[in-house]
Amino acid sequence: MIGRRSLLVGMGVATLLPGSASSADPVQSFTPISPTERQARIAKAQKMMRDYGLGSILIEPGASLTYFTGVKWWRSERLTCAILPLEGEPCVVTPFFEAPSVRESLGIKAEIRVWQEDESPIAQIVALLKSRSLDKRAIGIEETVRFFAHDGLARALPDIRLVSANPVVRGCRMFKSASEIALMQRAADITNAAIKSTIPRIQPGMTPKDIGAMVDAATRAQGGTPEFALVLLGEASAYPHGSGKPQRVANGEPILMDCGCSVDGYQSDISRTVVLGGATADQRRVFAHVCEGQDIAFAAALVGKTAGSVDDAVRAHYEKLGYGPRYELPGLSHRTGHGIGMDGHEPVNLVHGEMTKLAPGMCFSNEPGLYLPGKFGVRIEDCFHMTDAGPVWFSKPQVSIEYPGD
Repeated sequence: MIGRRSLLVGMGVATLLPGSASSADPVQSFTPISPTERQARIAKAQKMMRDYGLGSILIEPGASLTYFTGVKWWRSERLTCAILPLEGEPCVVTPFFEAPSVRESLGIKAEIRVWQEDESPIAQIVALLKSRSLDKRAIGIEETVRFFAHDGLARALPDIRLVSANPVVRGCRMFKSASEIALMQRAADITNAAIKSTIPRIQPGMTPKDIGAMVDAATRAQGGTPEFALVLLGEASAYPHGSGKPQRVANGEPILMDCGCSVDGYQSDISRTVVLGGATADQRRVFAHVCEGQDIAFAAALVGKTAGSVDDAVRAHYEKLGYGPRYELPGLSHRTGHGIGMDGHEPVNLVHGEMTKLAPGMCFSNEPGLYLPGKFGVRIEDCFHMTDAGPVWFSKPQVSIEYPGD
């Protein structure tokens, strides 16, 4: 297959093209999610709750809580949660002594109910539901809620159905607004620039920790919050999430960098594979195949097609090249991509059998890596978002194994 990058790959672009070693872009401002948009999210969720027969939804701290309320909190043995009701304002239930801190990030109008150290937070939830006449209606449980919260509610309201809130929560979060896309674009720009500024400074003998620290520093310098900087060297690049064996940069061996940051809670995810000191013919060949796989995935991501069909298209091409079959090695042992947004990995995935249809506003990674156990691996990863006209890149794909791309 002749893709948009094949000629550059075949030419063996100079190790670092002029200008690729420029420092990270200066800090740029961003527009956070507004209270008006959060209220619109709640209104959409309440309409969907009515459609699915839910009276309320229970949400613990994490991306979903921040998505609907703006509250940025953590999980501990002391339950803080939000109740999204079918009608009216949401309610946040939290320990009495935590309430002032919780209010600091609250981005909507909401009732606050507190519980003391010798009281039960579940009792406050039940009291709220009764006060809103919702204690006889099904309760949706956000998918990451811990068992003790679910179990406590089930015991307190044994006659009420507790069901998955996925149809509502996923139905909102999977489809990004223009403001969400803008934040993800900023995060991608930061990560891309951080990687580009790091690669020219990599020297033989460096460790993954050394390289990751440079990426994180460049990310912070631009105003991003580092989320991860996975660096795999040499043979470790053959294993998607690496190896515990000691690793150091060596000329002629792959350097796989999988990095991401967040901007106002929205994440990026970009992978680059480069070789210092000149790549071998085998490394160039596998790199070219991964470029083809990424091109095929992008071309297959059309509105109305299933998410699984994107993975199928890539895997069919790889099998023709002699990889696999399916998830066997050498080949592509993981899904072609995953959803992304406030979480680095979100539903749904570009994986065989996923029947969810692609639609505008959905965002995915595109990372059909190829892994040769005992030798090396190549992963190129860029994310895209769906529009009415098809997919749009957040970052331009890599064009050479010796050059990180634009």
